[in-house]
Amino acid sequence: MFTGIVEETGTVHAIRESASGIELEVLASTVGRGTRLGDSIAVNGCCLTVVKITARGARKILRFDLLRETWTRTNLQFARAGSLVNLERSLRADARLGGHFVSGHVDALGKIIRWERSGADHVLDIASPPEILRYLVFKGSVAVDGISLTVAEVFAKSFRLWIIPHTFAVTALQQRQVGDAVNLEADLLAKYVERLLPRRAARTPRPRVSL
Repeated sequence: MFTGIVEETGTVHAIRESASGIELEVLASTVGRGTRLGDSIAVNGCCLTVVKITARGARKILRFDLLRETWTRTNLQFARAGSLVNLERSLRADARLGGHFVSGHVDALGKIIRWERSGADHVLDIASPPEILRYLVFKGSVAVDGISLTVAEVFAKSFRLWIIPHTFAVTALQQRQVGDAVNLEADLLAKYVERLLPRRAARTPRPRVSL
């Protein structure tokens, strides 16, 4: 379990084919400290297991094995050596929950359709499949590349986020451009509510969205 509060941006060191799938190596500093083999790390919001750790000066190279399923369903397939990735260690029981509950299981890929500066902030519009949009509400939570963000507006086929300067500076969003794919994970609590109340959800009219 994660919170969506990115601890640092790591740098992709290498990506290579292996007998079992894809090997991803990420150079990390903060997240590398104290990390052990078998630990779970969210990489762009995708929960991955550390299978090898190599010292590189004050930093560590963390290696992950990716299944083909993970490769094809996340934007890690578009990463290259030098790409920034958002990193977060799994939540400790005694830690603060600063964002929202993030499982690290990517639901779908979204596509950036607007990404521009507005004053000191940035406005980010993401085209999203219906299976994600159904869980989004005004002021609700969504994880984008592992970042816990607040939904500013929901449209028919997309949603809007406002990105403050701090989030822009400390996450991989600083490298994103219009047309790029982003990993999306809908709010876990919304999924459970839908599962537990299927009949009521079917009878209740959907809220209107902006066009």
